[in-house]
Amino acid sequence: MSLPIYIIGHKNPDSDSICSAIALSELKQKQGINAIPARLGRVAQETKFILDKLHLPSPVYLTSAKMTLSEIQIDDAITVSVSDNLRKGWDVALDKGAKTLYVVNDEQSYEGIVTVGDISRIQMQELTETAKLLKETPLESIVAALKGSFILKGNMERSGYVRIADKKMMARDLEGAIMVLDDSEDAMFKSIAKGAAVIIVAEGYQPDDLIIQIAKERGVTMISTNYNIMKILQMIYRSIPCGMVMTPSKNITRFSQNDYLEDVEKDMLKTRHTSYPVVNEKGNLVGSVARYHLLKAHKKKFILVDHNETSQSINDIDKADIVEIVDHHRIGDVTTDHPISFRNMIVGSTCTIVSLMYREANIEMSKTIATLLAYGMISDTMNFHSPTTTEIDKVVASQLTEKFGLNFDEMAAELFGHTATIKGKDFKSILYNDIKEYVLSGNHVAVSQVFIYDLDVVAEIHDDFKKYMKEQNDIRGYDLFVMVFTNVEGKGSKFIAVGKFAEPLDWVFESFEKKGYVSRKKQIVPCIAEKFE
Repeated sequence: MSLPIYIIGHKNPDSDSICSAIALSELKQKQGINAIPARLGRVAQETKFILDKLHLPSPVYLTSAKMTLSEIQIDDAITVSVSDNLRKGWDVALDKGAKTLYVVNDEQSYEGIVTVGDISRIQMQELTETAKLLKETPLESIVAALKGSFILKGNMERSGYVRIADKKMMARDLEGAIMVLDDSEDAMFKSIAKGAAVIIVAEGYQPDDLIIQIAKERGVTMISTNYNIMKILQMIYRSIPCGMVMTPSKNITRFSQNDYLEDVEKDMLKTRHTSYPVVNEKGNLVGSVARYHLLKAHKKKFILVDHNETSQSINDIDKADIVEIVDHHRIGDVTTDHPISFRNMIVGSTCTIVSLMYREANIEMSKTIATLLAYGMISDTMNFHSPTTTEIDKVVASQLTEKFGLNFDEMAAELFGHTATIKGKDFKSILYNDIKEYVLSGNHVAVSQVFIYDLDVVAEIHDDFKKYMKEQNDIRGYDLFVMVFTNVEGKGSKFIAVGKFAEPLDWVFESFEKKGYVSRKKQIVPCIAEKFE
């Protein structure tokens, strides 16, 4: 399946933002597009009420537009067990065309790596180093590497050195040695006498019972294989377990599947490995990544709804590929490097536009989606009492009512009755419930808005809330920070402002209250912008 296109609203999303993202995602899915609704902040109480009522899941939460390893195509991790011998590792590498094998334990947790180069170097290194490894290699692993069988399994301690019979055999130190012999029973007797720990008999030869009996009494291990001596000498070094020659995981750069690609690329530049392990939160392998995977990776794709300004959009939006915008606000500063579909309409709700898009595409929406869109329209237009409401909103609402039997007034009463209150809420959740930032004539302005039934409660918290706003503004440094408490039925608003321009503009906010301003987009922000000019 192709990489998804995430449909996102603005930061601190409201109901219109979430509802339009979900509804547009379903429309795109019906058009054969792999679209996923997402959000950039917590789900507000009002929105949660809507989603719970319609039994819809909350959109996936995103924090950045940057791609992570989990979102690109990487290779499967070719694994071997710590107990698998190098012969099996070699065979697996050849079969899979892999140069790097990832070593895992019995719980499948990542322990380290072994490369084809590591396996090849075993036979090239100093015999003393190889002997240390063969000394500890399980006998079963030796038998497996030689495709042989036990004639007798003893318990003598091994030196790890591999020897063959020659003229100076009796003069050599064979204590604990691994002897590779042909059918010479005389060499077998001498090996046992000299203290050899393991005798490997080539070409399937079966020793005399007397030899086996003497070997048993001495604790010697005897192994039979069909390989000749040359093949045995080649393969015995591949009996060493992968876990004994691997580079431990602590010494290898590894990445989490949640790491951002640009961070991965920086770390890769510090090393010279051809591939790197990718693990999940539990430390289990999920794949293998190389530089070419990063070169082939595409940007994360987004459709923006209910906004088109970078300050309101996802972090690192400059790393994203924006493919479409559906909005009803002023034109902002989002830019793209290629043409896109940009639908911007003078309506009261993004959900109104999405509803029109279903109709234009001649795609039937479900009653659940119709109800979702209706709730988004109710929320963003204050049930069509907001000055942002247009005739288009009302016509779309009428069409939804006729086709799906929706009662907007009953839905609005239920929605606002359950959610439009600040009683029992902490100041932080009130102030940051729906905040938007603007740059007006070079001044950094933030306007937060909350909808409530009873405006009288504002007087009860006014002084304490203003003190809290000042504390927050000391941290954020806005030139003007405005809190708007708006009646959910469009019957006016109350204002609290802090910042260096708050006192000079105090008379402006008094006039807003007298005029019954309720729209941040059409009334409040444009008027503030005018005063700054």
